[in-house]
Amino acid sequence: MENIVITNALVKNYGAFTAVKGINLSVPKGYIYALLGPNGAGKSTTLSLILGLMKPSSGQITLFGENWQRSLLGRIGASINGPALYNHLNAYENLEVHAKMLHLKLEHIKTALSSVNLTDTCNKPVKSFSMGMKSRLALAIALLDNPELLILDEPQNGLDPEGIRELRDLLKTYTKEGKTVLISSHQLGEVAKLADYVGVISDGELVYQGTLKNLSPDENRLEEKYMELTRKVS
Repeated sequence: MENIVITNALVKNYGAFTAVKGINLSVPKGYIYALLGPNGAGKSTTLSLILGLMKPSSGQITLFGENWQRSLLGRIGASINGPALYNHLNAYENLEVHAKMLHLKLEHIKTALSSVNLTDTCNKPVKSFSMGMKSRLALAIALLDNPELLILDEPQNGLDPEGIRELRDLLKTYTKEGKTVLISSHQLGEVAKLADYVGVISDGELVYQGTLKNLSPDENRLEEKYMELTRKVS
């Protein structure tokens, strides 16, 4: 199985505090991989390291079979640490800014807006959007260049139940095209419906990696098993 993302003994220190403790991730191509863990476990930091938003203290990162280099980031779409948007612009104008930076044709904008059901909001400034609408717009920006790998930090945050279902359907369709999704989440129930593979992080350590079925063959004990893992090193 080809792995799109591999981390080897990945570490991130902040002074005397170690946020990420020797994590070894393997994210297979064409699947949805979810990083699960409590708030503050190190999920967002791990994603930020993969995206080059911060530098690892030690360890290695491989993307698309190559050692990490900034040029590979052009093959990745991402939404990290919440949506960074221009509040005085509307949805189309926000995407237009990003499309011009990426030298993309404007047809990409309509496709991205349609994929997240924001086509009818183009005359409204983003400052009037709900949190869920802003999250969907951030996802549209990540999808703009039809990337091979999509990395999303807590993408369900701010979405209502219908929005969560639409996101689930969108990401599943995305991987059917041979693309890969890596997300972080603390919502075990939604991850159980969405992800093919999971990595459980607790206190900066990867305490499980594999399928949800292997984590707990009995779906009724999945939450119990997850709680056991996340308590073990806390």
